[in-house]
Amino acid sequence: MRQLLRNTNFTFILGAGLVFILVQALISVGVLNAYWQGIIFWGAAITMVSLGLNLIYGFNGQFSLGQFGFYAIGAYASADITYRWVRNDPSALVVVIFGSVLALVFMLGVSAFLRRFYGVATLAKFLFHFLAAVLGFFLAVRFVNPAIGKSVYTALNALPSGLSQQIVFFLALVGGATLAGIISYLFGIPVLELGSDYFGIATLGFTIIVKVLLDNTDTLLPFPEMKGARGMVGIPKWTTWPWVFFTFMAVVLVMRNLLHSSTGRAILSVREDERAAELVGIDTASQKILAFVIGSVFAGLAGGIRAHDMAFLHPTMFGFLPSFNPLIIIVFGGLGSMTGTIITGFFWIFLLEGLLRLYLPEGFETWRFVVYPLVLLLMMLLRPQGLMGRYEIAFLRRPLPPPRVKESPPAPKPIPEAGEVAV
Repeated sequence: MRQLLRNTNFTFILGAGLVFILVQALISVGVLNAYWQGIIFWGAAITMVSLGLNLIYGFNGQFSLGQFGFYAIGAYASADITYRWVRNDPSALVVVIFGSVLALVFMLGVSAFLRRFYGVATLAKFLFHFLAAVLGFFLAVRFVNPAIGKSVYTALNALPSGLSQQIVFFLALVGGATLAGIISYLFGIPVLELGSDYFGIATLGFTIIVKVLLDNTDTLLPFPEMKGARGMVGIPKWTTWPWVFFTFMAVVLVMRNLLHSSTGRAILSVREDERAAELVGIDTASQKILAFVIGSVFAGLAGGIRAHDMAFLHPTMFGFLPSFNPLIIIVFGGLGSMTGTIITGFFWIFLLEGLLRLYLPEGFETWRFVVYPLVLLLMMLLRPQGLMGRYEIAFLRRPLPPPRVKESPPAPKPIPEAGEVAV
């Protein structure tokens, strides 16, 4: 038993299982009411968004302010799938899932084709990939949905209602995250050519563009069910603690295993010295866009979880000021530290929406937006490397191999003197 406890994997799984059981028990007996459940679910969602940003900025060194744009894309896309599904309309599910698959296939084909040529212009790469993605979704809308939409709806409804709901919810989360990843890839092709500061400004502009489009989904875009600036209502409230827990754990495990792989080391090398990484043969452009896409997928997945917890979406939730929250969390927790991001993400929501909102004197609730900048300012003055620096708990850091014991060379044999016989 003692050896098992020394195993970091076993200890982490045991601790995570105990947390899951404890929270589920507190929810079941009513100790955690709907408000505190929302705080926990929100904390998990914002932590997933922040882990994605930490992969982009903390581990890859690309300063980004676009996480909330992809968070919004995942939220609205997954919400639209389930909103239409409960109203007997499978079109959004079919278009997003099959359109994403076709778009990915066409984009992979375009990438393989362009690799045959040397020195293809960045705008040409973007144009070819953009047309491939548009073609995939066009085929899904024009041909795939009319052909199999009703069959998909009939097949899923033939299952028990609870199972059918869980499958649709899973597909909605996957569809929203995949759509966020596709858009981030297209956006990253031209924008990642910029330097870090200019890249940050471009991603902030992307977030603002997404917010403006969401304000006009019922006028500029053909999505009247999203209701534009009035906010989207009628989203099924399907987020539960098991969905939150296992989605969060999937993000943590994927990121942890990625960072400990050869691909993860290549991603880290770009942060440490991009020019040196290029000199040893690492394709730094590919590593940048890979980190950016994976971080955006995490944000899109978190958006789906958050949308089906609140059952309501409004464009102001993804505006200019809220978009800084993931950046504050990773700086507060420590750039390049998954442990710091996880601790700070939950603490941030617990402090901002829990303690300060509930326990400040009546009429002073908005003063929480003064308190937390002061806390952050003190943190930066007293510990600029963040709460955890680059420290990781044992499970999240790669165990070092045991030190190799250097064997002492054999003692030299004495030289025989004259007249002696060497043995």
